[in-house]
Amino acid sequence: MTAMTPEPVTPSTSAPIVMPRSQAIRDLTAPGQLYALEDAQVGSRSLRVFSNAPASLRAMFEAAATDLPFLAYHDERLSFNQAWAAASRIGHLLVHDCGVQPGDRVAISMRNYPEWVLAFTAVTSIGAVAVAMNAHWQTEEMVYALHDSGATVLFADAERLDRLAQAEPLPGLQVLAVRPAAALSPGVRRLSDLVAAVGDVAMPPVTIAQDDPATILYTSGSTGHPKGVVSSHRNILSALLSWELDRAIAERCAGIVPAVPDEQPGTLLAVPLFHVTGLHASYLSCYRAQRRLVAMHRWDADAAAALIDRERLGSLIAPAAMTGDLVRVALSGRHDLSTLLVLGGGGAPRAPEQVRQIGASFANAMPGTGWGMTETNAIGAGIGGEDYLTHPASSGRCAQVLQLKVVDELGAELPVGQRGELLVRGSSVFAGYWNRPEVNAQAFDGDWFRTGDVALFDDEGFVYIVDRIKDLIIRGGENIGCGQVEAALLLHPEVMEAAVYAVPDERLGEEVGATVYASAALDIDALREFLAGHLARFELPRHIVLAHEPLPRTPSGKILKRQIRDAALAGIAPTGGAPAGAPGVA
Repeated sequence: MTAMTPEPVTPSTSAPIVMPRSQAIRDLTAPGQLYALEDAQVGSRSLRVFSNAPASLRAMFEAAATDLPFLAYHDERLSFNQAWAAASRIGHLLVHDCGVQPGDRVAISMRNYPEWVLAFTAVTSIGAVAVAMNAHWQTEEMVYALHDSGATVLFADAERLDRLAQAEPLPGLQVLAVRPAAALSPGVRRLSDLVAAVGDVAMPPVTIAQDDPATILYTSGSTGHPKGVVSSHRNILSALLSWELDRAIAERCAGIVPAVPDEQPGTLLAVPLFHVTGLHASYLSCYRAQRRLVAMHRWDADAAAALIDRERLGSLIAPAAMTGDLVRVALSGRHDLSTLLVLGGGGAPRAPEQVRQIGASFANAMPGTGWGMTETNAIGAGIGGEDYLTHPASSGRCAQVLQLKVVDELGAELPVGQRGELLVRGSSVFAGYWNRPEVNAQAFDGDWFRTGDVALFDDEGFVYIVDRIKDLIIRGGENIGCGQVEAALLLHPEVMEAAVYAVPDERLGEEVGATVYASAALDIDALREFLAGHLARFELPRHIVLAHEPLPRTPSGKILKRQIRDAALAGIAPTGGAPAGAPGVA
């Protein structure tokens, strides 16, 4: 679950004109307006689209290339113009040296270095598809995604290069090293040397259609390998403009007349760019707003507060575990956080108590959050400010370019107040998973995408996410497929059966728990060491319960996971989360 509340503006001194929400929506989306909406046929889908959306991500990047400060990482600084020029050199390299053509997949696997942003800009601006790989992945998962996506080029930093070196060479894959820490493996080339040799060049010309694919982001499912979510330029831009529209609606409803801010706004990039929270809500939303982006190497709440203080940042979008950390730092009074206006949520729901703490702990910051998915490009429903304080358990109201409905097991739409599966359709919703037609057939009901979340609406149109149908654990904003962890457990020769489930955790929301039926010779520490070679750190079970007899099953043979989980939870002490593998920058 991920969403953001757009950064607010300073109210002007003009007399406020408060209007009903319905009127604000009508006025802002009418023909001729900046956020005008129209009906369009996109393939087989009838969608509501923005009439004035940029033609592509490239068009947005080019239009935003100004001399204003843009990207900061430690002492490194780039303006929007400098970032576009640097990305153009990478684009030239990809086309003329690496032979990348429109539609080719180019993978990015690294921390939130400036090169991540520059590579993404270049890849999507030459009509190729950026494969944003989870930087927590170990060797097996990296190799799977590279094979699955058919990537021809990989940008990788030192940590990812080390993991890739443990695998057999991938035929046809060109590897470009970003900030390597050691001698390079044969065939791997240093990106900085290559772009230095290119010189000042223009971004290679290319024609990009709105519905051409732009990204593949992998998301964990309840079973098997992660699935590649393919999003088009239209999908992504619809989400970005939707947040802008949400902000404009909120201003009209509150009677706020936007005024030019006293200083350039800025946001803290504290979550990984391979998530839509980091990629869309933190990074891509900066272009049209001309907002500075200050990147962290890894999450540290005190360091984050120091950056907000020093850089005078106005917003942070992060999972509940991270915003909870920042609340505790704010209460210490060690840093001036008065410039912070928005503390947005993403990745996992907040406890209502944290919502109230945010409202009470910061001089000016208001909380915001919402519901969205990788498959919806981070939007769905959103809520912020006073609405959030009065509806702290809600994910907000539906975005204007989407439709949401709650259905029963037979697919019939349910009335207000009744819970069922949440379905979504609209212009930000992806068209399908990469090379997974059998999964797409199950995931879609016509144009409607089955979210796997259980929800209900209240009579004001606020949506509440109350449960999950999918067998997923959400640990600090990271989706973890129980089936994938179970498969890794069953690879161990001493493990005969395994059940993986969520364990409540005060800081991270949920932790990974596992009950295994294994031989008497199984050593738990050795099992953990074995799993570290097959799973990312955040996927590793923190709690492992050893069963001395076969796991209970239904008459049809299905493991009774709820019964197993309840029995395990009775013997597991409540926890506050583990530092290792905590959410934040990879």
